Amino acid sequence: MRDLLMEVKKQIRFVNKGQTLFFDTLKERVNEYFTANGISRHANSTMIAKTIVLLSGYLIPFILILIFKPSLPISLALWSIMGFCLAGIGMSIMHDANHGAYSTSQSVNYWMGHTLNLVGGSVFNWKLQHNLLHHTYTNVVGMDEDIADKLALRMSPHNEVKPVHRYQSYYAFFLYSLLTIYWVLAKDFFQFARYTANGVNKESEKKSRIILLKIVVSKVVYVIAMLAIPTLVFGVPFWHLLAGFMLMHMIAGFVLTIVFQLAHTVEGTTHPLPCPVSGNIENSWAVHQMNTTVNFSKDDQFVTWYVGGLNYQVEHHLFPKICHVHYPAISEIVKATAAEYGVPYMENKTFLQAVRSHINTLNRFGMPNLDEAIG
Repeated sequence: MRDLLMEVKKQIRFVNKGQTLFFDTLKERVNEYFTANGISRHANSTMIAKTIVLLSGYLIPFILILIFKPSLPISLALWSIMGFCLAGIGMSIMHDANHGAYSTSQSVNYWMGHTLNLVGGSVFNWKLQHNLLHHTYTNVVGMDEDIADKLALRMSPHNEVKPVHRYQSYYAFFLYSLLTIYWVLAKDFFQFARYTANGVNKESEKKSRIILLKIVVSKVVYVIAMLAIPTLVFGVPFWHLLAGFMLMHMIAGFVLTIVFQLAHTVEGTTHPLPCPVSGNIENSWAVHQMNTTVNFSKDDQFVTWYVGGLNYQVEHHLFPKICHVHYPAISEIVKATAAEYGVPYMENKTFLQAVRSHINTLNRFGMPNLDEAIG
């Protein structure tokens, strides 16, 4: 299956001209909303306040650790706060900025987008994986890396099923917690090599070498700042640092992964395959997004605040260049227009309902001889 997709990957197209009226109408209505209310599609005071809160929640505990060198329990509590705020930065600040949704200023988006470096990640790779592959080819196996096999996890009905997958719902959440530490140590290097080899990275050889050098330098600086300087300069016990560092990343990795999985790897979503001859997917791109994406916890204001509006994934996938603080308002427009045109609008009412749906999907994908509707 993967070999087949590699053959057609450069010519995959979403083809269904009869469905284009839905998205044309929706875009017009969303534009009218911003025009009529005289508001920007980008960050507002709420977003700026959130940026201050999340960055402070990440940086201030670290400064306190350096200055006061607290006992291990207090230190771990501070690292935990950093972990939750780190995930919040990834879901809110970095995410919006790297979509160009934070500001009309490219410079502001650049610097806010590089808060990804606080995780030890690479903006270059993230934009290719997320903006290009995931947002274009959502739930298309071989193209969307978010549903690619990960260690012992099967995230698509079209991937090979192995005996261990039968138990994946039991160990998946632990593996999710390893995401950002893997990101720091290895993920960016594997991605960079893969994207360069398969042509997703379209930069010249010379520029690619510079990008790789920047990735290496940023990671070295990150590790020195988080683990070396606190011990060598401030005298913080190294094993305290290492324990806290791992705890922070396990919290951040768990939160980030589960939030993204609740949007696409849940019941009701489809996993369409392109035609092996033409490479076409018989859906318009917008309707494809509606078939592969699910909202959750729309009525929970805290969840909406903390996850950067990623519980409104439908709105985000259709309008990634709109700052997430506007998603609750435009969601009513999206839902009404979808109903008018007979397009699905899927949502799980609560966070726990979404988690149960994800667990059910992991169990379903872990079963051999699975007969999946692929949409």
